[in-house]
Order: sequence, then C-alpha cells, then structure tokens
Amino acid sequence: MSFKKPVYYIPNTEDLRLEKLRDYQIMDTHSEDTFDKISLMASQVFSCPNAFITFIDDRRAFLKSNLSSLDVNEVPKEGTLTNVTLLNDCVTVFNDTHKHPELANSPFVNVENGIRFYAGAPIKSPEGYTVGVIAVTDEVPREATSLQLDMLKTLSKLIVDKLENRLRYRKSIESQINLMNIALHEIKNPLASINLANDIIRKDINSAGRMTDMIKSSVSMMQKRLANLLTQSELEEKDLVLNIEEINIKEMFVRLLNNFELLANRKRQVIELNCDENLIVEGDRSKMSDVLHNLLSNAIKYSYYDTTIRVSAREAGNYLHIEVKDEGQGLNFEDIQKLFTKFAKLSSKPTGRETSNGLGLSITKSFIELHKGNIYAMSPGKDKGTTFIVSIPLKYRTVTDIEAVAELNS
Repeated sequence: MSFKKPVYYIPNTEDLRLEKLRDYQIMDTHSEDTFDKISLMASQVFSCPNAFITFIDDRRAFLKSNLSSLDVNEVPKEGTLTNVTLLNDCVTVFNDTHKHPELANSPFVNVENGIRFYAGAPIKSPEGYTVGVIAVTDEVPREATSLQLDMLKTLSKLIVDKLENRLRYRKSIESQINLMNIALHEIKNPLASINLANDIIRKDINSAGRMTDMIKSSVSMMQKRLANLLTQSELEEKDLVLNIEEINIKEMFVRLLNNFELLANRKRQVIELNCDENLIVEGDRSKMSDVLHNLLSNAIKYSYYDTTIRVSAREAGNYLHIEVKDEGQGLNFEDIQKLFTKFAKLSSKPTGRETSNGLGLSITKSFIELHKGNIYAMSPGKDKGTTFIVSIPLKYRTVTDIEAVAELNS
C-alpha cells in the first residue's frame, strides 16, 4: 500500500497575522475600562481630543476604544490611516494630512473637520504581527515630539501585554479542561472493563480467576493514568507526554476482545480479528489501548444486532495499518465533517441503549496524532456501515519542526 506525503503549506504573513488576531478574540467585544484608560493616556500625552485603539482584520477596522465624537465601532479597512500604519513597523505620523496628496481621497481626511494631525503606533504581537493600532488625531495640524512618540509606542506594548496575559490565562483554563476531559475518559474504559468482568463472573463462576486478574489490571491502570495526569497538570505542560515502548498489537487486540466478549454477545455480534503475528509498534501502551478500545466500543455500540465487526491490523511499509469495519448505521456527509470534534452530535445513535458523551473520537484522534499518525472514517451512507482507518508509524521518532519540513519536502 502506498502513502502520499501531505502537502506542506507555508502560510503567508497576512494569514499568520489574522490567525494571531483570532487567537486574541478581541474583535467585536464590548468596550473595556482598561483600554479606554490607555486611550485617555495617549490623548493626554499629545493633548489631542481624539484617541483610538483599533484592531484590524482582513476587511474592517474595529474600534475597541473610541474616545471621539465618531459614533461607530467599526469602519472599512481601506482608506483609513490605521491601515497605513498597519504596513509600517514604526510610528506613523502626519503633522498635516493636507500636505500628503496620497491621503486626499481618504474619507476621514477629505471632509469637514476631518483629520489634520495623526500619530499611530502599531500594536505588535510578540511574534511581530501587527494586529492593531493605537492612534491620536486632531482637526488641526500639530508637531509631535520624540518623547510623545516614544510614549505612544510604550502604550502599544501595554496593550500587547494585556492581550498576551488574557491569551495565556485562557489557554491555561482550556488546558485544565482538556486534562479533566481526558482524565474522565481514561477512567471510563477501565471502569467498563471492570463492569464487564463482574457480569462475566456472575454468569460463569469458573471465569473468576481470569476476571479478577482483569479487574486488578484495570484498577492499576486507572491509578497509573491518574498519577500521570496529575503530574502533567503540576508541570503545566502543554502537550501530553508519551511513555514509548514496544507494543505487540495482536496481544493487545486479543486482550481487548476478551474484555468485549460479553458486550458483543448481548447483541449477538461477531468480532472477526485478522492481525499479523508479531506485529510490533513503538508507542504509549495506555494510549494505544484507549485508541483500540474506543474503536471497538463504538463499533459494538453503533452496530445493529446480529451483525459482524471485522478488525484487521497489518504492516504497510513503515506504518501500522488498522481497520475497524462494522455493519452499523453508517455516516452521512455532515457526520463525517464533525466526527472528531468534541461533543459532536451525530445522526447515529447507540443501538442497545448505551451512553455516549461525544468525547471518545476526539480524544482518540488526539492520541493518534501524538503518535504522528492519522485517523479517518469512510461510509457508503446511512445504514451501510462505517470503516475507521488508523495509520501510525511503526517506529516513533521525535522530530523538530525544521526536520519535519525537510522530510515532507524531500
């Protein structure tokens, strides 16, 4: 089987600038005292009646702070003096706009009581992207001093500090929420195994020895995963840490199929496994187990009674190739578009009154991507079944961004 290398897309500066602006989540927000105070300071430094803090996307300038008689909170990007500032790395100053022919057609200059004096400093992110402008204006010509211009630059840096602090706080909260979601999900799978083992013991007392070993293993797994997540939370790491080791995929599948034995039997489902012998992959055992657990669990959960679930795993070049194919409800186009998003609501429903929290596939995808792999789903349509396909490198290798670019372009 052949694998195509993905096309490596290098975004231009404007794309990166707009992405940073979106990260700040500042557009179309209400006025705030902090920004108004910074505008007031700029107005006082220059003794100008008007001051603005403006953020600019691809088509408009949003006035986050507007200390003027202008009764709007946004204007078109083109034709504004802030758009001129956007293109400069330093402070832009027009002591008298009427002496600059290129500004004659500006709707804010060529009007009664229009702008005659303008000084604007770019609001630059730490990466160097200009996301906005802090500016002062007046209806009469003025001369700006070096000290005043330096003060304007300092105020622009205060704005960036405010934006970055907000961004760090929001990402910290999002990180904690993600950790909580992962913790809940990682507890769910061992608990499901314990519950199944208990049901099997009730039906067949002779299986008690094997099932108690499974229960003990599941409890140990929960303790280990919670300890790992707590450690990661304390270290405030952004990315999950993988404990890489060699994993025998067939052994992992066989163990999981034993766990799902009762659940599949309840719905009179048959699980067929076709896996290469001695198929070894380098990865995080607990997270790889979660990936396979989630795929099997979903196949059982969303398949009809008296159907067959076909699972295959084989080596394909330098990759592990896994397919989980069911004869269930299938997916429509809208389902596939949002399949791996958090809390996605799909048209398919569990066929045996099982529960679903909408997190499983989202976390599965994140675990696979941590292993530098990919996952996608195919379905001919509703009631025609679904196939999940996973591709993960057999050898795990950490690469730098530069190495990744070189490899993709080679």
